[in-house]
Amino acid sequence: MSDLDAFIVGLPKAELHVHHVGSASPRIVSELAARHPDSTVPADPEALADYFTFRDFAHFIDVYLSVVELIRDAEDVRLLTYEIARDMARQNIRYAELTVTPFSSTRRGIPDAAFVEAIEDARKSAESELGVILRWCFDIPGEAGLESAEETARIACELQPEGLVSFGLGGPEIGVPRPQFKPYFDRAIALGLHSVPHAGETTGPETVWDALTHLRAERIGHGTSSVKDPELLAHLAEHRIPLEVCPTSNIATRAVRTLEEHPIRQMVDAGVLVTVNSDDPPMFGTDLNTEYGIAARLLGLDTDGVAGLAKNAVTASFMDTTAKARLAAEIDAYAASWRG
Repeated sequence: MSDLDAFIVGLPKAELHVHHVGSASPRIVSELAARHPDSTVPADPEALADYFTFRDFAHFIDVYLSVVELIRDAEDVRLLTYEIARDMARQNIRYAELTVTPFSSTRRGIPDAAFVEAIEDARKSAESELGVILRWCFDIPGEAGLESAEETARIACELQPEGLVSFGLGGPEIGVPRPQFKPYFDRAIALGLHSVPHAGETTGPETVWDALTHLRAERIGHGTSSVKDPELLAHLAEHRIPLEVCPTSNIATRAVRTLEEHPIRQMVDAGVLVTVNSDDPPMFGTDLNTEYGIAARLLGLDTDGVAGLAKNAVTASFMDTTAKARLAAEIDAYAASWRG
């Protein structure tokens, strides 16, 4: 392990783009698969490596949804959520905004109140027992259409879980226009939630413009194609609209061909506030520490530069001012002790 990698391991971090089901570790996935033998997901942890090799983005969605099928009751939801926090604690992740897709569970028969109770119980336990603060982004699965948008907005507005801070839109971008989801984002924003849709991952910069114009996006999930539009990059930089960048994910889903071609440097050089995230870490064979290492190498960062990247996530988060200051100070103290 290099000195930089060792620094990253101990660095206090926040993560802003990481999916709930997509964070299921091989151990948990295999356990769930064994409990539900009618699933197509292999119960053998070693076989999961082959299973999680994606031909393209559409194939990734198919595999992702097959894992979603394993989450069948509130006990599954609670177990998954707490174990994600345990994995985060091992990486010194202090705060995470976890993208949760309630519709994927409620349409399979888990009552909405039971689902919310399960994630909230896990959240409270994770904070008290593991020191990991979890917050929720309720996410519309775009491939499921307006029915899923209505259900997601309804659950957010009616149940209003304490940990809920934002409203998102994921799934395929091709064939799923962003403007049609405007009424649901309007409802969520009226409730006080922040807008954080995925955009510009597998489509062009026009999708990012749509997210900004119609969904009033405050952060953009991925946004890799933003670099194709200098005017868009300038807009993102001027208005301090962060991009949630996930390098390994972009390669795994074929959104970007190689790491060497990843546009993260173009984003940073344009003055855009960039955060680094893991997206669906076990599925992509990565974690947040690995993503920081990749970003550091692509951007040519030393330990101070990596600490600055970590503080970007704090800045772009929806923590309150006091919590932001506390975590930023912890990052600064860690970097200073490392220099010393």
